[in-house]
Amino acid sequence: MKIRKAKISDIKTIHKLINEFARKGEMLPRSLNELYENLRDFYVAEDKGEILGVCALHILWEDLAEVRSLVVRREHQKKGLGRLLVKKCLSETKKLGIKRVFVLTYIPEFFKKIGFKETDKSKLPQKIWGDCIRCPKFPECDESALIYNIKA
Repeated sequence: MKIRKAKISDIKTIHKLINEFARKGEMLPRSLNELYENLRDFYVAEDKGEILGVCALHILWEDLAEVRSLVVRREHQKKGLGRLLVKKCLSETKKLGIKRVFVLTYIPEFFKKIGFKETDKSKLPQKIWGDCIRCPKFPECDESALIYNIKA
């Protein structure tokens, strides 16, 4: 199993995987257009040519990035793939010099185990006015906000 940057040829599989979980209300959906536009944000966990999981690191501001669209196929959950994908994103954040990484999630306990801490969404104005305002759940967001401070 390896974690690598996503390629154009991965997008339709990523789209199917994310939206399979979104239909069950476990995450927000992503359009094909959005995935193609943000291809460079994505990492995939792959084994023998099969994509087992995906995660994206999206930069919002000079000191702020978001881990988003984390999903691991059900049959491969509880094996550490999600943690590896998030750690890969955090590693990239450190290399880029970004100091804070946040996540909006329905599974805050998973991210707390990695070191994220709960925060108030109002402390993320770049996210709220950039993305959240276009979300159908705005302003009644039911996701938890957590933040991770990168150590120098």
